[in-house]
Amino acid sequence: MKRNKQIDVKRALALAGTFNFLCSCAGACLLPFLTLYFRQLGLTPVMTGFVMGTKHLIALVWSPVTSLLSKHYNKRRVVINSSLVCSVAVALVLLIIPPADVRPQTATCNMSDVSSSPTQSLGGNLLMSSVGLTTSSTSTRPIINTALVSQSGVSDNKSAPVVTSKPSLYQHDDDHHPPLSQENVSVVVNDSLAELSSGTVLHQTTSPVATPVRNKRSMFQSGSGGEGEKTEEKDGHFGFLGSLKVMDTHHQLFFLILITVSVWESVSAPLEWTADDGLYEYLDFADAADRYSSIKVWGLLGAACGVGGAGLLVSQIRCLIADQTPRSAVHFYCYAGVATLALPVATYLPLYLNKKRDRANGLLKAAQLVRGSPRALLCAVTTLLVGVASSAVDNFLLWQMQDHGSSELHMGLSLALGLLSQAAFPLLAGQVSKLLSPGKVLAVGAASLGLQCFHYSFLWGPWAALPAQLLSCFSSGALWWAVKVQCEDVATPGAERSVWRIYSALSLHLGSGLGSFAGGFVAQRFGLTWLFRGVAVCVMSWCVCLPLLQWKAPRQRRINYSRLLAADASEASDSESEQERDWLDKALENDRSNNNYGQRINH
Repeated sequence: MKRNKQIDVKRALALAGTFNFLCSCAGACLLPFLTLYFRQLGLTPVMTGFVMGTKHLIALVWSPVTSLLSKHYNKRRVVINSSLVCSVAVALVLLIIPPADVRPQTATCNMSDVSSSPTQSLGGNLLMSSVGLTTSSTSTRPIINTALVSQSGVSDNKSAPVVTSKPSLYQHDDDHHPPLSQENVSVVVNDSLAELSSGTVLHQTTSPVATPVRNKRSMFQSGSGGEGEKTEEKDGHFGFLGSLKVMDTHHQLFFLILITVSVWESVSAPLEWTADDGLYEYLDFADAADRYSSIKVWGLLGAACGVGGAGLLVSQIRCLIADQTPRSAVHFYCYAGVATLALPVATYLPLYLNKKRDRANGLLKAAQLVRGSPRALLCAVTTLLVGVASSAVDNFLLWQMQDHGSSELHMGLSLALGLLSQAAFPLLAGQVSKLLSPGKVLAVGAASLGLQCFHYSFLWGPWAALPAQLLSCFSSGALWWAVKVQCEDVATPGAERSVWRIYSALSLHLGSGLGSFAGGFVAQRFGLTWLFRGVAVCVMSWCVCLPLLQWKAPRQRRINYSRLLAADASEASDSESEQERDWLDKALENDRSNNNYGQRINH
């Protein structure tokens, strides 16, 4: 870019705002509902937490690396366009992964209509399954589907196994495997109820007639019979590859989703950092960097439109769309469509490469600045804890809402209200800053998040989560405003964005990753209700200690050396001008005295 080229700042801000709006809208159409889709496929809370934690850790490492590489090779626009296209392609791959019970889950479509107790539902399914066994021409058997299916009577929101009827994975002629008799059906039902009451999961029936269903076979493995069994036994001695062939369907599903999500995050993570760096350096080149913060508001508005619109659209669609496709696939299609709309905008996105800025050294210096200030360290610990707590909300709030009868409409509108509340905080920032110091605002923001989590543990109906979303104005908006003020206090000139990146990485990626791992185990062991209560207790306890630690920590404000030098220069120029005026006055006085002396001589 040449200096003499005219820069249209308004056009640059309009394009940047549109791009942020579309990208945020695309992500909000899918990402908030992603864990709900994993639950529908059959992942347990531990598996879901591990997948989401891995996703956050990949973004933590890969985002800065790709940002540096794209800048070094001057390929920012190529990286942005490639990230948009590849992320859409990889996200759609998740739709071809079958659920754990081989056929699509339809029971989760209208879970809010479920009024029967888990025991009644189980007995009804077993009874229907037994009827189907006596009338079907092929050998069908009732098995337990261990996918996480929401039931309105399950205590502590733990997953309840649902009995379904499906054909055996190994189909044979009726002569070899005749249908189950009534006696055999009763044995199957009684044994199933007995094992369920003891807390075990039934993988195969005890019928002496029918061949047991071997769920520990790959759902993508071809071939059956004795030769396959011998091959699997032979390959089982060759380590990990052999163990994959005898792995049960749930673990196969888990590894397929983990690999797909890891690839998806690897191609989508470079988008945010690369686009932000190019846009900021362009506005900084045009001396309009102070207007960059207005772009973030468009991102929040786009996310609110995306999550609310997707929830509204999916709730109006019947359970299954074309060719037995679950309606949750609409989230993926919305993500792909809106991301495709962002491609033309990315083509004209104003980008600039400032080779004098070294982002790697900037991040290292920012980490040293945060480490050298006690108040900055307290702020870093707070953001880390907020990231851990936020991961529990992001990963399992929709599970909790689904267990209490919420549909996609309730979920989407609730999340949209939270985003709009966060976007509205700049309107209140002036009044809040007059009443509270930034340190107190930080504590109030974290405490608001704790109150939200405590409220989520006491949901009672489909719209019960809606009031707590209003607290997002403080739990997100006020908290990050206080973090921004802390960045300005601790950062040297030009390092504000790097310090901000340190805080955002601690919260959005490192904290969320650790929280996802821990939250999955807690939800699996104690249930969703106690997960939210535990998170609320931890956050509130830290908020009680934070003001005391801030009071004891010395307040260190970084000196702005550029302003100091500018002040010195102005003082020096003032002193020089004063000296010039003194010399001129003396010269005029000497000239007047000489003239007077000459006049006296002439007289």
